[in-house]
Amino acid sequence: MELTEEQFHRYARHLILDEVGEEGQEKLLESSVLVVGAGGLGAPLLMYLAAAGVGTLGIIDDDEVDLTNLQRQIVHVTDAVGQKKTDSAKATLTALNPGINVITHDVRLTEENAETIIAGYDLVADGSDNFETRYLLNDHCYRVGIPLIAAAMLRFEGQLFTFRRNDDAPTACYRCIFPEAPPPEMVPRCEEAGILGALAGVMGSLQTTEVLKELLGLGESLAGRMLIYDSLATEFHSIKLPHDPDCALCGDNPTI
Repeated sequence: MELTEEQFHRYARHLILDEVGEEGQEKLLESSVLVVGAGGLGAPLLMYLAAAGVGTLGIIDDDEVDLTNLQRQIVHVTDAVGQKKTDSAKATLTALNPGINVITHDVRLTEENAETIIAGYDLVADGSDNFETRYLLNDHCYRVGIPLIAAAMLRFEGQLFTFRRNDDAPTACYRCIFPEAPPPEMVPRCEEAGILGALAGVMGSLQTTEVLKELLGLGESLAGRMLIYDSLATEFHSIKLPHDPDCALCGDNPTI
């Protein structure tokens, strides 16, 4: 494809980066990303992916916009309260960049629909807030070989991961790190424990950066590491995540 005059102006600050340039911007415009969740993480993630010119964005979420969401979910506005999050997000993204294609999936991701929904996307970005969805995405993306960029946050801390299948040099998948989900009482949801609204912007922006790096083949992948951000201490920590040969999914003798 060739960039239009409008696209040359819109993406000018990308084009002057030698590592991106016209070829990289064209690659972004031809790419497709599925964002799971249009909430705290998904909101900045979707907006920056749209602004960057990722050509096709899928949004999956079965929730409606609530007034309590607006403290951190910047893709939604007050007038959208009561609307489907997918519809609200699409309206914002289309207004921001009418040159991209936004596909909405107003459902909850399940074992029954995951394969159909994920098929055709180049990459999946997980902004969900529950372990069931995280394991489902990890397992399916590993099996079909689609890169998965995942983030999580609570109160004042966030975590970021990249899971990318590489049979020649295996790196950790989500089950290597967390073989089983912890009991619900050990990990309270944000409506119980609270969350600093701006933390969503930090983690969603970091997540977007890793998505763009994967799509463009830039820099060093986060695969095999976990990035932890402590907002109160203003500290980042990077922890190596070794592949687990006994992992039930990607180990030497998988059982699932």
